[in-house]
Amino acid sequence: MKKSDASLSNFKNRETKIKLLAKDEPNPYVIINKDSSVPLLLVCDHASERLPRSLGTMGLDSSQRKSHIAIDIGVGDLVESLAENLGLTAVLCQYSRLIVDCNRNLNDPTAFIETSDGIDVTGNHNLDNSERSKRIDEIYWPYHNAIESQIKRFVNQEIEPIIVAIHSFTPTFNGKTREWELGVLWDQDPVTANIFLRELRKTGMKIGDNQPYSGKHPQDFTIDFHAETSQLQHVGIEVRQDLLKSEEGITCVSNTLQNILTIVINQQYTCKKL
Repeated sequence: MKKSDASLSNFKNRETKIKLLAKDEPNPYVIINKDSSVPLLLVCDHASERLPRSLGTMGLDSSQRKSHIAIDIGVGDLVESLAENLGLTAVLCQYSRLIVDCNRNLNDPTAFIETSDGIDVTGNHNLDNSERSKRIDEIYWPYHNAIESQIKRFVNQEIEPIIVAIHSFTPTFNGKTREWELGVLWDQDPVTANIFLRELRKTGMKIGDNQPYSGKHPQDFTIDFHAETSQLQHVGIEVRQDLLKSEEGITCVSNTLQNILTIVINQQYTCKKL
């Protein structure tokens, strides 16, 4: 082998070892109350707008990187509030959905979205298999493995956790106003969904039943993969983002959901005793 060939080979070997996340960057997920025995697990796929340093800005300006295309605005703080006030276990992804969308099947083209709400995400253009693999191996599966580990922890304690996924949605979409303030997403578990629908409607808020998105749609990978396959109780909750833009708004929504989560948890305890 020529010296130049050897140098090229060494460069390629070094290149394959380059990580997406640096050692001093946050883990791909964070777990709150990892030892809780309360039979409910909160999951938050889109809690952060953080991008790894190695990806730079992904071709987006500062406002775009903090917008709804990168993060479900307000849900990270909402989930933290719910977890802390009720002593619940919660798993939150700590990187933006623009890197890899943890709520998508990897075969879904929107897992590595190239254009979102009319905005070109150039950092996702022409991704090769190596780049996709880094994102999958360092963010996607570590996050989902963390959820699965928590479920197994519950099961080992003879607890069947209720899985609740929390998201937020924009007040307008494609030029149309979305009237719903909260949405309840469900597919195979109408019982848990009906508790949320019933109690949320008592508040006088405009509540969507499988609106603005549907739990029957395949683009809710987290619930499908972790809850439906194990026949665990589950529900998805969508909150309109304008309700979560202030601390007061987050507290208000948190208090509303806390009351309903408490009802669901108490029912789970009652069912376990029967």
